[in-house]
Amino acid sequence: MFEHLNEQPQDKIMALMNEYRADPRDNKVDLGVGVYKDPTGNTPVMRAVKSAEKTLWESETTKSYTQLGGDPAFVSALSNLVLGDAVSEDQLAGAAQPGGTGAIHQAIELVKMANPDATIWLSAPTWPNHPSIIQHLKMAIAEYRYFDNDTRAVDFGGMMADLEGVQAGDVVLLHGCCHNPTGANLTVDQWKDVADLVVRKGAIPLVDIAYQGFGDGLDADAKGVRLIASTVPETLIAASCSKNFGVYRERTGLLMAVSQDPATKKVAQGNLTHLNRQNFSFPPDHGARVVQMILDDPELRKEWETELEDVRTGMLGLRQQLADALRQRTNSDNFDFIVEHRGMFSRLGATPEQVAHMREKHAIYMVGDSRMNIAGLNVNSVDLLADAIVDAGV
Repeated sequence: MFEHLNEQPQDKIMALMNEYRADPRDNKVDLGVGVYKDPTGNTPVMRAVKSAEKTLWESETTKSYTQLGGDPAFVSALSNLVLGDAVSEDQLAGAAQPGGTGAIHQAIELVKMANPDATIWLSAPTWPNHPSIIQHLKMAIAEYRYFDNDTRAVDFGGMMADLEGVQAGDVVLLHGCCHNPTGANLTVDQWKDVADLVVRKGAIPLVDIAYQGFGDGLDADAKGVRLIASTVPETLIAASCSKNFGVYRERTGLLMAVSQDPATKKVAQGNLTHLNRQNFSFPPDHGARVVQMILDDPELRKEWETELEDVRTGMLGLRQQLADALRQRTNSDNFDFIVEHRGMFSRLGATPEQVAHMREKHAIYMVGDSRMNIAGLNVNSVDLLADAIVDAGV
């Protein structure tokens, strides 16, 4: 059978990582891979995670299965972090997933079970795995304008005009905060307008929230998803702990299904656990247990929130340093948008040729669409990047 398989295209970010590793230059800068890095270039284990893991190691007495939907304590703790008091418990179904990617995959599968003719609307641009998963599941895709490459801000007028084409039962995929790959976010008022539109159209919002706490703070970053969940009849939410808890390899995520009608909770919960059973049976528990322990323990939670705030403000500081360095070199405010963006990423607005120039001449590695990982910078590499941007004529 193997001779009948087709070669699959290599993931562009993985290919960029391999090219970076092979580059012998000492001054190379990796702004491609989407992981947080500290000033030394390391992706550290958070202190609260280490403490929780130590306690877990000392107290855990079994490695037996939990439940098909994961440990209910984890589902409760993470859903509360994301949604706060925006919805009541009887409106919420949830199941643990292998990371945010697993949550997105299960969400699209759930949509397909309910309405295989639905179209999934994606922002242009979006995280490349979004269309990849949807295409793999053979669902229809449409795009809505999101990023204005000239202003490097949200093209909200274009977005709303395109979403007028949404049909009842379609799904509108929204980034909860820290939009990947652009870093450009909706305002609270814009979230309200989007909520009104999907209600009017009879559409289902699917909110992907993978960077809560990386933008303006834990609660501020959740304002959009909380507004949607509390006002739209039905909402799907995919949450990831990879970034804000730094548990990338533990594959810790949650899929939530919110309905304003509590009578639908039982059937939604049953379908979430059914999908888990078909795909992997029981979700991984180690990362989920660690996250739950941190969120439910006041001291561990305080330590985690303090470290997360240091990460957030550190990235904001790097944004300001880069914008200042570019203002000094260009004598213009053309790059001040970098300060306005939030999260790990900004889309620079460079052409693929300019990105290639920065890579070949200056050893600056970023994705071809000019998405750059701000967390890949440090105080020493900011000037290297600023010089490269100016030299490439961005």
